[in-house]
Amino acid sequence: MKLRKAVLLIHGFAGGTYDMESIAWRLQRCLALDVYQFTLPGHGYKAKEILNYKDWIKATEERVKTLINAGYSDIYVVGHSMGGVIACVMASKYSEIKKVVLAAPAFKYIAEKENFNLKKANSIINDYGFEELTYRFFSKLPPSAMLEFVELVKKYQNTPKNINVPILILQGTKDLVVPVTSSEYVFDNVQSKEKGLIYLTKTNHEVFSGSQKGQINIKIEQFLLRGKIESDKEYI
Repeated sequence: MKLRKAVLLIHGFAGGTYDMESIAWRLQRCLALDVYQFTLPGHGYKAKEILNYKDWIKATEERVKTLINAGYSDIYVVGHSMGGVIACVMASKYSEIKKVVLAAPAFKYIAEKENFNLKKANSIINDYGFEELTYRFFSKLPPSAMLEFVELVKKYQNTPKNINVPILILQGTKDLVVPVTSSEYVFDNVQSKEKGLIYLTKTNHEVFSGSQKGQINIKIEQFLLRGKIESDKEYI
């Protein structure tokens, strides 16, 4: 009997399913993979419900369990930013998860005291635009969201040490939201024998919608379908 394989896409903080439409469409074309993505509780346009990071974990676990119960023998998770932290939590708990892709996993972030300064904050505003930042953090999420995100990272900071499946990490060198050191932290701490870290030299935090998304999509497809990691660390 043919093995069923699923890909679960987990978007980032203040993100949405549209963030990953490009990679979802590319992977969905492959008949060997079924692609699923969803919106985390409290996310979305003018979301006002009270957020709790435990709800994010619970909702994602429910999706993973649903896939397992549906007969998927191999599950691959792809997580962006905060979604990368949640993807690591899932991979550490469920043996059915066979591969992990992380894009700018937010185990470290600009709001941390050691990473924050006014110059970086102003650069982020210039990079995204004031209206876009306002939309993401005031229209799409209630004020409690950022505090819950911080608690999520604190709770699961050591999770990478419990991951031993093949993992591919993508990090924009122009990312002002999640520093490069965050991806390097994950790379250095996972127990995976097969692991790769790709530095994206023309990309900021918007990994899946930036100018290198075509290259990124190819790298992810090669990794998920053929397990291809060209080198431990690579700049593109």
